[in-house]
Amino acid sequence: MNPSFTSVIGAALPVFLLLGLGYVLRKGKVVAETADTSLLKLLVSVFYPCLYLDYIIGNPALMSVGNLVSAPLIGFVSIVAGFAIAYGVARLLGLQRGTGLRTFSFCNGIYNYGYIPIPIIMALFASRETLGVLLVYNVGVEAAMWTAGIMLLAGKIDRESLKRLVNPPVVALLVALLVNLTGLDGHMPGWLSRPISMLGACSIPLGILLGGAMVADLLTRKGIFDMPKIPLGSIGVRLGILPILFVFFAATLPGLSPELRQVMIIQAAMPAGILPIVLSRHYGGEPKVAIRVVLATTLASIITMPLWIRIGTAVVF
Repeated sequence: MNPSFTSVIGAALPVFLLLGLGYVLRKGKVVAETADTSLLKLLVSVFYPCLYLDYIIGNPALMSVGNLVSAPLIGFVSIVAGFAIAYGVARLLGLQRGTGLRTFSFCNGIYNYGYIPIPIIMALFASRETLGVLLVYNVGVEAAMWTAGIMLLAGKIDRESLKRLVNPPVVALLVALLVNLTGLDGHMPGWLSRPISMLGACSIPLGILLGGAMVADLLTRKGIFDMPKIPLGSIGVRLGILPILFVFFAATLPGLSPELRQVMIIQAAMPAGILPIVLSRHYGGEPKVAIRVVLATTLASIITMPLWIRIGTAVVF
C-alpha cells in the first residue's frame, strides 16, 4: 500500500524512457508524423477497448456499486474543479479572453489520465482491481472534458463533442460491465480472452511512444519558450495546487475503496494531457498556450511525479 521512494522511481522511470524513445524515433524519422492518425485510430478503436475488456471483465473491485458510482463521479468533479482553479490562476497571471485564458484553464484542468498512469499503477500496485477502477474513473474524466471542457473552450457544447462521449473504449466498458452483470465473466473461453489481453497490452507502450513523438514535434515549434509566466503558472497549478487537493480528498473523503484512493493518488501526480492541444486548435483556443502548458508540466513531472506519488501514498495509507 505504501511503496518506497525507490519503487516509485522504478515505476515512473520506464514511462519516461518510453517517452524518450518516442522522441528519438520521431527525430530519426522511424515514426513519421503521417503515421500518427492511423496509429491513434488503432489505439482508440482496437487496443484501448481490449484493455478495458481485459481488466474490467471479472474484476471483483467493479462488482461494487460504490466503485461504479464514485469513481466516474470523482473523475468528473476533479476535472471541473481543475478548470475552475486553473481559471483563477490564469486571471492572476493577467491572461484574458483572446490571450490564452480559456486555453490555460482547459489544458491545466485535464491531466494525463490514461497512458502514463496505467503502467505506473500496474508497476506499483500490481493490482488488476486498481487498474479496473482507473478505467471506470476515466469515463468521468472524458465526460467532463467533452462537456464542461468544450463549454469552457468554445463557449458552447456542440453535437460533435457529445457524440464523442460514445467512443470505442466506453462501449467496451459497457460491454464488460454487462458481461459481469450477467455472470458470463466466469465463462470466457481462453481462445477469446487471450487475444483480447494481447491486444490490450499493446495500448500502453504504443500510446507512450506516440506521446514522446508528439513532444518532439512540440519542441520544434517557434516561440514555445516565450511568456514564461504560462509554463511557470502551469507547473504551479497542475503540479502544485491540484496535487495537494487530490491527496487531501483521497485521504479524507469517507467511504472510498482502497483502489479508488490509489487511483486518486496517481492522478494527482500527472502532468497535463496532450489531447487538449488538438482540442484547443479545433475549438478556437490558443494552441501555443496549450503547447507551453503540456511541455512545461510534462518535463517538470519527471521530478515532481515520483515525489507526489510517494507523498500521496504516505499520507493516505
